[in-house]
Amino acid sequence: MANPWAGEVALVLDGRRQLCRLTLGALAELEVELGADSLVALAERFEAGRFSARDVLALVVAGLRGGGWQGAATDLRTAEIEGGPAEAARVAARLLARAFALPEVR
Repeated sequence: MANPWAGEVALVLDGRRQLCRLTLGALAELEVELGADSLVALAERFEAGRFSARDVLALVVAGLRGGGWQGAATDLRTAEIEGGPAEAARVAARLLARAFALPEVR
């Protein structure tokens, strides 16, 4: 199970459950990949629903790498993501939210 206190989000990739998280290194890689002015600006794009497929892909790859995955963005071209692009977008948004905020206590 993904640990939200550690910023983790689960993603099923090619039938295998992967843990994703945005480590400091993954966040730095993400800034470079997207040429983002700031990660806050990227989070605001997600909140406003103005994100692109490129944003989603970069966040998912950074999260997977932060979770220990050794693949590359090109590996996701043919990968099966359980839940499809909509789930990938949800995972990307959760990764951003968990990187900068404490999870809600239920």
